[in-house]
Amino acid sequence: MKSRETAVRLKRREVEEKSRKVEDLERIIREFDQMAADLERQIQLEEDRTGVRDRAHFSYSTFAKAAAQRRDNLRQSTEGLREKLAAAVRDRDDTMEQFSRAAQQAEAREDPRGRRDRPFGLSALR
Repeated sequence: MKSRETAVRLKRREVEEKSRKVEDLERIIREFDQMAADLERQIQLEEDRTGVRDRAHFSYSTFAKAAAQRRDNLRQSTEGLREKLAAAVRDRDDTMEQFSRAAQQAEAREDPRGRRDRPFGLSALR
């Protein structure tokens, strides 16, 4: 009985750990999206200030070029994180399903006839 409880407890911790990982990835993606949006606004402001919007033009702002490169890098990182997030969500869902099965099996083994922690003969009083 103790080993089943331990196994269920370990599965629960595994589910919690994987849920935290999913939450962390979602938070990081939101932060990267926000930073990319901020950079986009800064690029627009710089282009408005200089009046040059053509990135190939010789007088295009070096700040805007650097910000655009950084924004593009953030977007690439975000795409990679979205793939990791999808895998983490699948992994979490699989682990939750395994936890659910383990808990049901532990409960069924503990009480195959619905008589949980009742003295013999008291189940008829239901």
